[in-house]
Amino acid sequence: MSSRQPEVLWAQRSEKIYLTISLPDAKDVTLKCEGDGVFNFSAVGVQGDSFTFTLQLYGNISPERCKTNVGLRNILCSIQKEQKGWWPRLLKSEEKPAPYLKVDWNKWCDEDDEESSDSDNDVEYTGEDDESSDDGGMLYLPDLEKARGN
Repeated sequence: MSSRQPEVLWAQRSEKIYLTISLPDAKDVTLKCEGDGVFNFSAVGVQGDSFTFTLQLYGNISPERCKTNVGLRNILCSIQKEQKGWWPRLLKSEEKPAPYLKVDWNKWCDEDDEESSDSDNDVEYTGEDDESSDDGGMLYLPDLEKARGN
């Protein structure tokens, strides 16, 4: 059975990388973060297709501080960088990233914006100990901000 790649949106902050993996109703989701920046993902899609990918991230990460929230439409991952600082790109390789990797403009912010916007943007990852929330609170906050016309 051939494996496919889901669409992956990414954004960064000085101390985190956010990955949003678009895979509705995913089952058997397995994610593995390794300290040297290797990120492995596998899951089964709604048609029983298997989806996998491995990213060699630009820098080292803190595996024990990586968080995941599996929602109805996508899987959100917050990956803690080992050292605070902006990465010039997501992956270690300088080659053009695979087509399934895209920048998440909704979550994106520049170094200059970070101070002002970050306090609000982390809301979606505060429910780390609350196992009961399925998709609650995880629907895109930036869309709400757009709707309010900020």
